[in-house]
Amino acid sequence: MYKYNSSIDWNSTVQPNSEAVVTSAPPTQQDDDQIAAQEDTKNLEIDANQNWVETSTQQQLEFLLSNLLKYGVLLASAVVLIGGILYLIHHGSEPANYHIFYGTPSEFRSPVGVVGAVLSGSRRGIIQLGLLLLIAVPILRVIISLLTFLLKREFIYVLITSLVLASLTYSLIGAYY
Repeated sequence: MYKYNSSIDWNSTVQPNSEAVVTSAPPTQQDDDQIAAQEDTKNLEIDANQNWVETSTQQQLEFLLSNLLKYGVLLASAVVLIGGILYLIHHGSEPANYHIFYGTPSEFRSPVGVVGAVLSGSRRGIIQLGLLLLIAVPILRVIISLLTFLLKREFIYVLITSLVLASLTYSLIGAYY
């Protein structure tokens, strides 16, 4: 049978190679396809392992958007949790009456009404404010992406992001009119 020798130490001397390779070539005549392909990849570099590496501006944008989503959802969740706890402290011992349906009060049907309810001390208003924050986070992400694409002059992405923003705006405002 096989025998295991435990006295052998396995040491690896292989180091990961993550150095970026930058090369330059003498200028040549390029046709339009080559110029377009070069412009598409001008924000990317190739590392020694032939992997695409994002530039610092793309990494900063991804970092900003990921933190916006992460902390925005955490903030919205915290606001809903606080509102829910306050609501249960005040109304938790009341019996539920399911015989009569009561619709949403008019003050909770618009963002201005929700803010007014929160300022007046409504616990349901705090919950609704948390839900509005949860809806606003992805919309803010789209707005930041749109502004970034405008600054980078990537107009195809500006068009697509504008369509997404218009769709979101229409779905929110269309409910009131």
